[in-house]
Amino acid sequence: MQNRTAYSGGESPAPEDLETRLTVELASVISAARRRATRDGDRQVDTAHLLHGLLESDPAVRAAFDGGPQVARLLGYLVQRSIGYGLQWHGTVEDSGAVPVVAEGAVPGWSPAAAAALDGALDRAHARYATRAGCLDLLAALVDDPESRAVEVLRRASVDTARLAHRLDGERPGQD
Repeated sequence: MQNRTAYSGGESPAPEDLETRLTVELASVISAARRRATRDGDRQVDTAHLLHGLLESDPAVRAAFDGGPQVARLLGYLVQRSIGYGLQWHGTVEDSGAVPVVAEGAVPGWSPAAAAALDGALDRAHARYATRAGCLDLLAALVDDPESRAVEVLRRASVDTARLAHRLDGERPGQD
């Protein structure tokens, strides 16, 4: 399987430059993830926050899964994060170790795994010659880190992550 989140290792874009490299939908997902992390009292945006935002915001992301019941189960786990499932994450930094930790140029307030997923989404968009990364790009990057919190939630909800990754490899969202 092709590694969709080959970490570029370069400097992360400045926040104002980042906005120009994301679709409006993905920028909205990122804003929602930041708000959710703040509301939940988490120190950093992690991959589960990003997955939650993607599922709530983008019909194409929901369509990548095996129907409504699977999406409902996923959202159920993600909603429980602050009241049950996921409490073991509260106050901890997500670092799956599956991707290099970014020391300089990291996205402030983001876990290393979430920052690497965003970088992977940008790389995926670049590989298909798109000017902006979209929601499916980020979902593919999240699925590519088998040790991330997002993948833990996916597995807990009985999502076949290998099948999802294969399905996303076949997706070629429109540019911009």
